[in-house]
Amino acid sequence: MNHPYVEIPELSSLQSGSGLVRIPYQQDVPFTKRVRALVDTAEFRRLSHITQLGFTALVYPGATHTRFEHALGVYQNALQYLWQLGKDPRFTATIDVHTAEVLIAAALLHDLGHWPFCHLIEDMSLEGIPRHESFAREFLSDGRELAEILRTEWEIEPAEVLDILVPSSDTAEMRLVRSILSGPIDIDKMDYLDRDSLHAGVPYGRNFDKNRLIQSLMVNAGGDGLAIGSKGKTAAELMVFARYVMFSEVYWHHAVRSASTMFARAFFHLYPHLDLSSYFQLTEADSISVLRAQARGTECERLVEGIFSTKRLLYKRVAEFSYYESSEVFKLIAHQPVSSLVRWSESLAKRLSQRFHQQVASTDILIDAPPTHREVEFNVEIYSSREAKYQPLHVVSPVVDTLARKQFDDFVKRVRVFAHPDIARLCVQMDDFESMLIESVTE
Repeated sequence: MNHPYVEIPELSSLQSGSGLVRIPYQQDVPFTKRVRALVDTAEFRRLSHITQLGFTALVYPGATHTRFEHALGVYQNALQYLWQLGKDPRFTATIDVHTAEVLIAAALLHDLGHWPFCHLIEDMSLEGIPRHESFAREFLSDGRELAEILRTEWEIEPAEVLDILVPSSDTAEMRLVRSILSGPIDIDKMDYLDRDSLHAGVPYGRNFDKNRLIQSLMVNAGGDGLAIGSKGKTAAELMVFARYVMFSEVYWHHAVRSASTMFARAFFHLYPHLDLSSYFQLTEADSISVLRAQARGTECERLVEGIFSTKRLLYKRVAEFSYYESSEVFKLIAHQPVSSLVRWSESLAKRLSQRFHQQVASTDILIDAPPTHREVEFNVEIYSSREAKYQPLHVVSPVVDTLARKQFDDFVKRVRVFAHPDIARLCVQMDDFESMLIESVTE
């Protein structure tokens, strides 16, 4: 019996091993004529000039890979998922060939709306700044080359791709498709954990059996999302832990967060003066040039130059508070809007000026905290063929109960205070810095 999706050119190419390009690590990606047509557009090529991890490269020098490479990896994962799920009668009864092709195109274009330092800016929840998925509308609008290629080469309407990226319908079919791109065991997470770990030079994100997990994929009990067969349980447990460690050791590494917080504070003050519509369409290098020019002569200049000039000058960590070790301070500051963090930082700077009898600039002290929104919980069903029953992962795996069910952010993200090195040296000598911080927050 032929595979139900074998007529899709990209899947045929994947199985035959023809027409492939190679991306790290030894990953073969089918490059059909219509895939190349999408990839060669200016809108897509722009992703090759936007790094995946932004400031992480200041700590892990190899982490300079791009959204372009990541997009190809996610697309290749989509093909692997479809090949496996094509063996599940419940999946093929719901997802026809055309919908499968829409998913393939959406996987390739899922980061289309990304701008430089996108997630960091989104985390600030500033007025007038859309989610990057919504910004993809601009690049898929009528008159754009991408929209024309989707229609002529793929026989897909741009609105169909957008419905996966930015949901406008609510059917079991579309929920199932979206769960492949954005869910607990999605193709995006499957790629970035592995790829980010590879380029950062750390083992944490690669210590789960990706192939085993894919081979165990099936439709969940409700028919509107993915589940895992019992043979994939261990791989799922390891993926939960891989995600936990990557956030703890890479994405929220204190020096990475120092640079991120410096950028966020500068952007908070500078963004009202930017033409955001054009700014978000720039390459990373061009966006940095615009920001440096805008910051020149302002209190933000030292922040911007500290992370973008040829001489790195990162702010130093003065204090750190976790949910479990310093819960009072953590609960007071975590998940508060960036405007509050700025106000509290400025108040703390004034108090320090009085204490040190010298000028402490309002941008010399920065408070970093978990953003207002929280990470998606890892909530996936495990199917036992022996019992013919679906159960949540946390029920059959107490080992990952806490990491999979409780608030992920409280484990891996910290409230931190950073300061310019000259000020940090004075702060760390204080016996009452924490008390002064609390006073600044609660005044």
